[in-house]
Amino acid sequence: MSGTPTSSARLAARRGRDASGRLPWLAARRALLALLVALTTLVGAGLMWHILQPGGITPLQWGILTLFSVIFAWIAVGFWTAVAGFLLLLADRDPLTLARRPRVDAERTLPITRRTVLAMPIHNESPSQVAATLSATAESLIATGEAHHFTLFVLSDTTDPAIAAAEARAIAGLQGRLEGRLALHYRRRPGNAGRKAGNIAEFCRRWGAAFDFMVVLDADSRMEGETLLGLVRAIQARPGVGLIQTVPLPVRQHTLFGRLAQFAASLYAPMLAAGQSAWQGDAANYWGHNAILRLGAFMDHAGLPRLPGRPPLGGEILSHDFVEAALLRRAGWEVQLETRLTGSFEEMPGNLLDYARRDRRWTQGNLQHLRLLAAPGLHGLSRLHFLLGATAFVSSLLWLAILLAGSLDAVLIARSEPAYFGHGEQLFPFWPRARPELIAALLAMTATLLLLPKLLGLLLALGRRAGGYGGRARLVMSALLEGLAAILLAPIMMAFHSAFVVGVLTGTSVDWGAQAREGRVVPWREALRHTAPFALLGGVWIALVHWQVPMLVAWLAPVWVGLALSPLLVRVSGSRRLGEWLARRGLLDTPEPQAHAGLLEARHDLVADDAAETDTPAPWPPPPECPGEMPTQSLHKESR
Repeated sequence: MSGTPTSSARLAARRGRDASGRLPWLAARRALLALLVALTTLVGAGLMWHILQPGGITPLQWGILTLFSVIFAWIAVGFWTAVAGFLLLLADRDPLTLARRPRVDAERTLPITRRTVLAMPIHNESPSQVAATLSATAESLIATGEAHHFTLFVLSDTTDPAIAAAEARAIAGLQGRLEGRLALHYRRRPGNAGRKAGNIAEFCRRWGAAFDFMVVLDADSRMEGETLLGLVRAIQARPGVGLIQTVPLPVRQHTLFGRLAQFAASLYAPMLAAGQSAWQGDAANYWGHNAILRLGAFMDHAGLPRLPGRPPLGGEILSHDFVEAALLRRAGWEVQLETRLTGSFEEMPGNLLDYARRDRRWTQGNLQHLRLLAAPGLHGLSRLHFLLGATAFVSSLLWLAILLAGSLDAVLIARSEPAYFGHGEQLFPFWPRARPELIAALLAMTATLLLLPKLLGLLLALGRRAGGYGGRARLVMSALLEGLAAILLAPIMMAFHSAFVVGVLTGTSVDWGAQAREGRVVPWREALRHTAPFALLGGVWIALVHWQVPMLVAWLAPVWVGLALSPLLVRVSGSRRLGEWLARRGLLDTPEPQAHAGLLEARHDLVADDAAETDTPAPWPPPPECPGEMPTQSLHKESR
């Protein structure tokens, strides 16, 4: 097992392809994307400048223009990524090679010759869910007849004694059911140093040398056996690749919010991922789970340092996955996003409030990445991943600033007397006038960038897999429902993200505990405690605007309506009754439960019953260690 790519693979990676020339025209693809984004941003910023320009631009308006340009560029990246993905899927082209997708390729028939560990790091998770999801993946893998190439490892960081006891019983029961078919090991370390990244690093240092590859699973990850075989064959066949990320889709959702998110991901995520894969090429990103790593490369080059300073922006690196991908790419290893392999799934929070809490953790982790933009030796796309990841959260604060500044500017204009003559000599008066045609053009352009990707995803589904969504009529109705929900919920998430960014920048840290994955109805008191300030902001904001500039009320409706209704929307988002009502009518259905029924219908109750047995033996001790080195990398000077 080697952690150093060959010189030819290293050279090929720098050219944007592996040693077999898999990624043609990669530099041209990236240049085309950059050109399209730049032109789109220039047009949008130009329209905004002309709208603000009559009568001269004030300092407040210069601020609006600057913030708008940043946000417009970020939107343009997403838009052109979606267009690229749409064209690739429409033409049935592979995003990495640009070749027409064959029915059977050489990788799919490649014999497996390497050892792979499926590692699931957990921390105070539901033991029944851990055992159920791992059991589903294990049974699917066993059904392929190739399970002897794999080993399962549950890596526990659980600190709650009661959860730890139930966890041990659940894993022991699962070991008994898998005995003789697939090896499952359990290791619980006493502390939680380094969180998930530290958990995986400790495993690598103790057992990493025993395996060639590692597939990282979260507690809610479910993967088809054939998907796992595809990942192993792919990384075997691509000697210059250090990491391959799949596209996990949310599944098993029953609440209103969960079903909306599940439908949106099923409809749009494959298209967006295809576009990302096309321009990212050999410098894709890592999302922390449902991915395969070349263990030698990972151990040699992905040991994480601590950031100088105190939390929230210093200390342990929280969103470790982006940084690990960047370190692998810095060492010459390719990182790829594989979109051809289906059968990769995850579960997610079932209401808007729990979803926002997860985003709060990610906000802090992604803002940490801004400190790494100048780290030496990183690939340009790795720096872009850091920037775009942080912008995904900072953009909400920028949008809010633009909206508030724009409202203030409109109020000031409405209350001021027009200046017909300047300070110098002037023969004719200056007649300020509105530019409604430019305002309409900018609004139409912005709406196109935001909404056309949804339409493209809908068109792909209508043409190829409408049956999985309940037919064309139900698919269109579901898409309209999801679009309306997205408009209503977007201002709430904007407010949440803005508060999160301000909190991190003012020194507030967050605890990274277990995620809330099961759907629940949010109590009214909890909903009001977290969103009443948003409703108050929306109400006061629109009252002041109506008082001074009534014509703006309708234009700002997509913002203030969502804010004003935020307690109700948060409350309703966790409703199972509404989710089930829509399911009975065939709305928000997705094809994945039908195509992967055996994997996704694994029952939690059977595992929970086993775990409750008081006479269940303790888990077997882990196997003898096979230690290896995992040196800490430097992000402040060139690595040797």
